[in-house]
Amino acid sequence: MNKKILSGSFWLSFGSIVSRILGVVYLIPWLIMLGSYHNQLNAQALFNSSYTPYALFLSIGTAGLPSVIAREVSQLNSQNRYKDSLYITKLGFMIMLVMGLACGVLLYATAPIIAKNSPVDSVASATISIRVLVPAVVILPSMSMVRGWFQGNNDMKPYGISQLWEQFARILFILLATLLIIEVFHHNYVTAVYFSVFGACVGAIASYLYLFAYMRKQWGHYKELIAQSAPRTLNNVTHSLLNLWYASIPFVLLGSFITVTQLVDQLLFKQILISFNHMGKTYVSYLYTIFSANPSKITTVIISLATAVSETSLPLLAGLKYKSRDSQESIRKLLLENYKLLLFVLLPVVALGSFAASPIYTVLFSHDSLGAYYLVENIVQSLLAGLVMNSLTLLLALNMNKLAVIYMIEGVLVKIILQVPMTMFMNADGAILSTDISFIMVIWLSYHKLNKTYGVKLRSLLPIVVSNEIYLILLFVYQLLLGHRFNDLGRVGSFIYLSIFGVVFLGIYILLANWMKTSETIFGKKIGYRYYRYKHFE
Repeated sequence: MNKKILSGSFWLSFGSIVSRILGVVYLIPWLIMLGSYHNQLNAQALFNSSYTPYALFLSIGTAGLPSVIAREVSQLNSQNRYKDSLYITKLGFMIMLVMGLACGVLLYATAPIIAKNSPVDSVASATISIRVLVPAVVILPSMSMVRGWFQGNNDMKPYGISQLWEQFARILFILLATLLIIEVFHHNYVTAVYFSVFGACVGAIASYLYLFAYMRKQWGHYKELIAQSAPRTLNNVTHSLLNLWYASIPFVLLGSFITVTQLVDQLLFKQILISFNHMGKTYVSYLYTIFSANPSKITTVIISLATAVSETSLPLLAGLKYKSRDSQESIRKLLLENYKLLLFVLLPVVALGSFAASPIYTVLFSHDSLGAYYLVENIVQSLLAGLVMNSLTLLLALNMNKLAVIYMIEGVLVKIILQVPMTMFMNADGAILSTDISFIMVIWLSYHKLNKTYGVKLRSLLPIVVSNEIYLILLFVYQLLLGHRFNDLGRVGSFIYLSIFGVVFLGIYILLANWMKTSETIFGKKIGYRYYRYKHFE
């Protein structure tokens, strides 16, 4: 297995997953402070109705440029053109400052329209909540550009650690602000949501400070590379700007693809169920919260695993296109390594999450059988979402930009076309299934093209698939005989059960991987306590 994939995936996974776990765990004290289950549901609907458009505008604001910069920097560095890579990064940083400001203004202006079509009780409250996110939209694009610079230099540590700083500062602010607002000043949950949403801005500032501190510490190393670099050849600012804009379009679509499918649910779900199915607004808001808003807190952890692997592969594949003489064979091997690591990590996590959905939902939110049911559907969907993000990133890394764009547009169109009829006849299940179908189509098209172009033979993936099938059977038998008895525990009981269940079945997966030698195929040795001293992660 390529050392850079392992090391990069480790740091990206570490930062991304731990930050997302923190982003899930903080919900427990936050929701408790908000009071009744009714208040909790309304607060989450308001919170998530703000964050989905925020995520979309953030994708537009960054314009895919951090990933473009990562690819360009990797390619230029492989040709010893460090001065050009620094120049293009500075140019991208200035663009991001302007784009952040423009998208902040646009989000502020469109907030009332978005709020009016969202499944919330109060349009006025949703408008304010969305507008509170404007400062974060202004700041985050340029901060993402700094992460892109490190990614292009195959230094994933600051990328991952900065995510931890961002999340830690955000959560600390949210919990302290909510405690003061609810317990000290006795305001209602709506005000607490406003301050909680503003936590995104606080987190962005913390991440910015860490990245610049790390840059300052490592600048001596980069100065040496720049001093040995070939002379700068990129001098035409207008031409460089146009090239960056053009190259960023596919990455914009990639960054917003999953968010757009979520926004389709947010904007159409309410209208379909109220207008065609004649459901009440309060019940629709409840349904949206348990089928989309709540599960997304958990599934984002799973998707981040796939993102970590694919983001690590992006600069490596881009460099191979321009550096390796036998690039076809090298790319084929790297693609297979990407597939193996992705499946090895993603499949057991999805299986564990699916069979523990009920206690997970109870711990984080409250006991709700319908909420647990939709969580299972969303966890399975997160496997598809992870494969979508990975396959499309690989296409972009290998300069198949046009195809990637076509596949994404087709995916969104399929989602929109299926959304109305499937939601009408199947309610929330229909909305989820329409997304599944669009993801499956994009996955098949993308991987089929990659495998056909580079002659990837998937037989080597069979041991990983078989070991996970055995693992799935073990989980199913356990759930059938014993696990279902723990679905109705309270919050504390569910937490204790999850701790034991997670440790035991993680150990079983490691033993199974060692026994079937899939761990040796990927990491070069069996997984054990000595593995964590492995030099890839030093």
